[in-house]
Amino acid sequence: MPAATSAMLALGTPAPGFDLPDTVSGARLSLHDVAGSKALVVMFICNHCPYVVHIQQGLAEFGRDYAEADVAIVGISANDAENYPDDAPDLLGRVARRRGYRFPVLYDETQEVAKSYTATCTPDFFLFGPERTLVYRGQFDRSRPGSGVPVTGEDLRAALDAVLEERPVTGSQYPSMGCSIKWKPGNSPSY
Repeated sequence: MPAATSAMLALGTPAPGFDLPDTVSGARLSLHDVAGSKALVVMFICNHCPYVVHIQQGLAEFGRDYAEADVAIVGISANDAENYPDDAPDLLGRVARRRGYRFPVLYDETQEVAKSYTATCTPDFFLFGPERTLVYRGQFDRSRPGSGVPVTGEDLRAALDAVLEERPVTGSQYPSMGCSIKWKPGNSPSY
């Protein structure tokens, strides 16, 4: 199966709302709960996709590196856990703990949040500025499984640093690439 790429939601789009359970704590987290930060990073991730597995250590480092910054970071998995049991909430939480993620990994059981973000693949990244409008979407960096290119997160980091330093996000934005989100039967979006 060929890799899927980001749908590239229009820049300037307001952050879609969410209110989802954290797979580690069980507590619910909403867009309102992270409203006070200067930046918001929403990452659509999962456990089983080789593209996500390839960057898991980089995601953990990203979370640690920005733990003290004025940014909220949220991982969301929307995969159909019935047909892809590796992406069930308890296993998502187990991987988040094992990897040392410093951000919550939420579970979007209805897949409505993924649709509202036009999330297409895992991983898929969205960065919103202080007004909660989209300033970056696309890839973590240009590393892919088997590419030999180191995982650095340079694309997302450069965009986030610009927001935190109150500079415009500049440069080209490239779609992320990965496994398609595993939609429930009859739930596949039309974007």
